[in-house]
Amino acid sequence: MSRLILCSDDFAYSPAISAAIVSLAQAGKINAVSCMTVMPGWMEDARMLADVPAHVEIGLHLTLTGETPRTAMPRFAPDGRMPEIDPLTRAAGRWSVPLDEIAMEISAQFDAFFAALRRPPAFVDGHQHAHALPGIRDLVLAETLGRAPNAWVRDCTDDAAAMLLRPFAGKAIGSAWHSRGMRRSAAQLGLRTNQGFAGHYDFRRDYATLFPRFLRQPGHMHLVMCHPGAGERAGDTIASARIREAKALHRLPIADMAAAEGLAFPA
Repeated sequence: MSRLILCSDDFAYSPAISAAIVSLAQAGKINAVSCMTVMPGWMEDARMLADVPAHVEIGLHLTLTGETPRTAMPRFAPDGRMPEIDPLTRAAGRWSVPLDEIAMEISAQFDAFFAALRRPPAFVDGHQHAHALPGIRDLVLAETLGRAPNAWVRDCTDDAAAMLLRPFAGKAIGSAWHSRGMRRSAAQLGLRTNQGFAGHYDFRRDYATLFPRFLRQPGHMHLVMCHPGAGERAGDTIASARIREAKALHRLPIADMAAAEGLAFPA
């Protein structure tokens, strides 16, 4: 039977967000948590993960945009802050990013995951999908193979017909375009990826109304990203959406909705 992976991104973005994610995991409403080990509160927030059910997969949300890196990156982050996703996407497309610095930073974020949890991540993905950009993806796949060979890697591609059935198809197609070839590259190294990807929207619409459409025409290992949370953090442009998502996910009958689309959840 196909299965649903409902993954909350951005664990450790703030303590309130981390607590909201753990609450959803405990309630059986999500079954994957993606962690930002670059955040200053990571080590403390990671202690909360001891309280999530054993079936919940804990992964690494590699962060290469908008935050302070763990390593010195004089060319990539000369002012101490990593670039935003749009300029990074353009630079990666020109193959004009310092891959040596990025490789060291990816390794350091893996190190931080190991240091807190004493195990490899169950999966690897990227904040704003930067892990799939040209050049960067090769580094991510190589590090994953060496450090977490049993992990699966997020692939943001999907069947075109399926994307057209879901909300904000344009955003989904854009993510798929930047991720093209990811599954093939991972498979060549013996790494797994999800099959099916959804969760795009504008962070303004009613999440409970949109959610059933994320499950339409699912893949065999159907990944739906979400961004629930609570509280506020300076610079968090989707703080209100996080609160709405958390409330909706607590309320929705996720398992029944998944079963109606032929998906097992939470297993």
